This record gives sequence, structure tokens and C-alpha cells, in this order.
Amino acid sequence: MLFLLLIVLQAKLWFGAHGVFQLWSLDSTITDERDRNDLISLRNEALHAEVKELKEGREALEARARSQLGFIKDGEVFYRVIPKVGDALPTE
Repeated sequence: MLFLLLIVLQAKLWFGAHGVFQLWSLDSTITDERDRNDLISLRNEALHAEVKELKEGREALEARARSQLGFIKDGEVFYRVIPKVGDALPTE
């Protein structure tokens, strides 16, 4: 009878809802989530630094306006080169 009780308790310990295998699975999941959180934290820090730079630095704001919005200062001349229909631009 004691041997049967020992087997039942061992089975619950290893294979039960809160058993060792479940614990190992949860530990692995926690590790994966911590790694993911670390990556997201690094991304957030970079975004916060970029926001701070854009709020404080006029040069960064101007550079972004030039590259993304085509901003042109007074007194500058903008030249746009359009290739002929038959000419193909080299691609990498």
C-alpha cells in the first residue's frame, strides 16, 4: 500500500499540473520573455534618445525634415534628375 502511495505521489510530482516538467516549461518561458523585454527596453531607450534629440536639437530636426520631407532652405536650389525612359539606374 505504501509503495502504491509513493508511486501516486511521484507521478503527481513529475507529471501533475504543478509538477517538475511544468516548472521547467514555465522557467523557459520566463527566460524567453525576459530576453524579449530586454530587447524592447533597448529599443525604447533608443526611441527616447531620438525624441529628446528632436526636441532639443534643431540640427536633428532639420536633418530629418531634409531627408524624409524634402525640406529646402531659402536661397537653396533643388535639382531633380529624372532618367530617360530607356535608361535604367544601376541596382545592387
